[in-house]
Amino acid sequence: MAGQLWRLSASETAWLVKRKRISATDVARSVLQRLEQVNPAINAIVEHRPDDVLAQAARIDARIAQGEDPGVLAGVPVTTKVIADQQGYATTNGLRLQKDLVATTDNPVVANLRKAGAILVGRTNTPAFSLRWFTDNQLHGTTYNPHNRALTPGGSSGGAAAAVAAGIGAVGHGTDIGGSVRYPAYACGVHGLRPTLGRIPSHNESGAERAIGAQLMAVAGPIARTIEDVRLSLVAMSAPDPRDVWHVPVPLHGPPAPKRVALCVRPDGMVVVPEVEAALRDAAQRLECAGWVVEEVPIPSLREAAQLQAMLWIGDPYGSFAEAARRENDPAANAVLAAMDGLWPVPDLRGFATGLAKRATLLREWSLFLENWPVVLMPVCGELPFVAGEDQKGTEVFKRILEAQLPQVGLPLLGLPGLTVATGMVGDAPVGVQVVAGRYREDLCLGAGEAIEAGGTPPSPIDPR
Repeated sequence: MAGQLWRLSASETAWLVKRKRISATDVARSVLQRLEQVNPAINAIVEHRPDDVLAQAARIDARIAQGEDPGVLAGVPVTTKVIADQQGYATTNGLRLQKDLVATTDNPVVANLRKAGAILVGRTNTPAFSLRWFTDNQLHGTTYNPHNRALTPGGSSGGAAAAVAAGIGAVGHGTDIGGSVRYPAYACGVHGLRPTLGRIPSHNESGAERAIGAQLMAVAGPIARTIEDVRLSLVAMSAPDPRDVWHVPVPLHGPPAPKRVALCVRPDGMVVVPEVEAALRDAAQRLECAGWVVEEVPIPSLREAAQLQAMLWIGDPYGSFAEAARRENDPAANAVLAAMDGLWPVPDLRGFATGLAKRATLLREWSLFLENWPVVLMPVCGELPFVAGEDQKGTEVFKRILEAQLPQVGLPLLGLPGLTVATGMVGDAPVGVQVVAGRYREDLCLGAGEAIEAGGTPPSPIDPR
């Protein structure tokens, strides 16, 4: 049994560790063995220190022996993305520029995982600047999809999703400003939650204050193999921390809402391949079988929100992103930035202010819609997971990819929660759906997600192929 403890879900692990059925140390040894076995094939973990992992586990076991409550993630192996400060480790964000940027304190989300009793197993890969839906960089190399090396593992939290799918940790910490939790979960056949802005506190003391666009749209969130584990991780990650000025300590459960779901197969008329449409209609049927009312109705636009998202994040002339990209000179990041050039105007001060004002109008439209339809079921992506490196094939291909990712890019501007639910496989490619709800109603996303999950998910954890 001890050698297979890495297979356990987070919920199972915490239950067994708290009751002394297994030790946190045994869990740590098992997941370290799994890491050594499969990580060379996928390169999901780019730094880990076995002695540190075992020391963390020993402290959890000691707390339990003394009769203390170790936390909701007691003994659960968790990975952390290299974009977040973890004391004693470099916050590289996939950059050679930051290979020696060693954090002296934990980011609030990392601190919360520690306080919840998690074992921090290793640091997961991301593309340079966490910019792409593909995960490779000049510092850490390429991360591969465990289901199929020819497919992207997603990005930017590609290392986190690949690790979870392959059994290196039950939970992966990710971040999302344009789909970076939801898309890797989709591509690797697991679940991933982008929470509401302000739900999970996050802040890196190792770097400068982020530009306002990133402050309004970037969030941290969990990736896991079960919706129950996503829920448990959300509890742990969302503990208050005064360092995040956007954090709001809203209860994790809101008032009862009608079980009504708006199904939208083609947001804003986007192209959706038949396999994705089939997954959406299958998920709708699963919800109906669980007692939800599902109706195919038009939803508020995401297209203008997506354009504003890109302008406020990539086009922000006050964020000095272009200068950092020039100094890093990552070929893949450069190609993406070149493909983006001209897709939206670089805003002047008036355009920037107008864009921020328009954000309120768009969010109001969505808030009013969600009063009548508390849950929306839509694609994660209009296509199956992309071929690895597909965004490097020129501007026209990139435009097609960007169009397929419309549901991911539009949501962050609005600050709404979105949950990727893995539903099955199309050959060797995972497929899934996205569930969206109102602000701070992750509970509605998770409730619908559990109903969809009950109808079947891709196999996991898996041995890399």
